[in-house]
Amino acid sequence: MRSMTGFAHREHNSDTVHMVLEIKSYNNRYLDLSVTLPGALSVLEPEVRALVGARLSRGRVEVTVRLRELARNPRVRVDSDAVAAYRSALETVRTVAGIPEPVTLADILRFDDVLVVEHERDLDAYRELLLPMLDQAMDDLDTARQTEGQATERDIRNQLERVSVALKIVENVAPQMEASLTENIRTRFAEVVGDQADEARIYTETAVLLVKYSINEELSRMSSHLAGFAESLGLDEPIGKRLDFLCQEINREINTIGSKSFVLDVSRQVVEMKDALENIREQLRNIE
Repeated sequence: MRSMTGFAHREHNSDTVHMVLEIKSYNNRYLDLSVTLPGALSVLEPEVRALVGARLSRGRVEVTVRLRELARNPRVRVDSDAVAAYRSALETVRTVAGIPEPVTLADILRFDDVLVVEHERDLDAYRELLLPMLDQAMDDLDTARQTEGQATERDIRNQLERVSVALKIVENVAPQMEASLTENIRTRFAEVVGDQADEARIYTETAVLLVKYSINEELSRMSSHLAGFAESLGLDEPIGKRLDFLCQEINREINTIGSKSFVLDVSRQVVEMKDALENIREQLRNIE
């Protein structure tokens, strides 16, 4: 079992480059991936998305890469057309304004695009640096998510045990419910017609009420759902959606049992099961 919450951090330092990679993940119904790369590495975004998407199935995941180049060999090029255009415009301004001072180099250099700085980067070298770092960070993230997932699994199993214990109590009380129902029908017939009650009619009325109030089918389905839930907890794969579906089915059976119950002990156990199940559903919101 893996949590959807995790964090991973990796750094690379050399004489030429300092790179920092961070991955943060949060709970989310689907996989929502956000990638923030420096402009120099933006062409690698599809590869980053593909690598992360292959490792995760759910969660809000933020991948951030920061890059600082320590040794650069920039090429500085003068944009002659821009220089000529700016000088012409400044001369026109000087003439219109009646300013005697000539246009200076400092005036022209105030415009950013006069000097064009071009960096020569080896994209393949950055790819060979970034992608292995990302793969290692994903291993770290997976370890963090597994660690938190194990703690969550222990809590879910404890809550699941609460449901199982309460269900066992209800199963033990169920025959008493049927016996009590039968006794109540006989008592009512006796109150109305005395010793003249038709035994066949009593059996018929009893059968009708037993069909209406019997919880045997609900108990059987709940036992099956709980067994499937416990089995799924041990799978080494994304199980969050499956467990959420089973919780819905279990909740449906608990509600039906509660609606049919006329015995105080059963009603108490229904409350216990609903409380434990709500705790499980709360935990499942953070399971992949």
